[in-house]
Amino acid sequence: MNIYFACSITGGRQDELIYRAIVEALQAEGHYVPTAHLSQEGALALEAIAIPPEIYTRDIAWIDDCQVLIAEVSTPSHGVGYEIAYALSIGKPVFCCYREGVRVSKMIIGNTNPNITVRSYQTPLNAVVLVKIFLNDMHKIT
Repeated sequence: MNIYFACSITGGRQDELIYRAIVEALQAEGHYVPTAHLSQEGALALEAIAIPPEIYTRDIAWIDDCQVLIAEVSTPSHGVGYEIAYALSIGKPVFCCYREGVRVSKMIIGNTNPNITVRSYQTPLNAVVLVKIFLNDMHKIT
């Protein structure tokens, strides 16, 4: 499955280990994650050298081509919020996860669109398990 993974870049990288755990688990299961590089150390520096219109065009094309968008939303990010809204607007299933106890935008947790699932997790392993459950449930539906 082609999965777009969304996470904070300029908003903060304190959850990078969780990003990496999710992406590595997805790849280990054979999924293609075009944004895998965003889970790695140094992602901020890599993205800083690209011009904004290139990033926008690239990321929109990747979302268009994916079957699902998975977002870690513990760290507020305008870009991640935009990506989630765009994916929902074109009918893509979206899974958002966040660290339990973290304040998350009510625009995310209060969204009633049937294509969005939002879950909190306690540990990186728990986040990975929740992502796998979501993907497994998606396979049952399709």
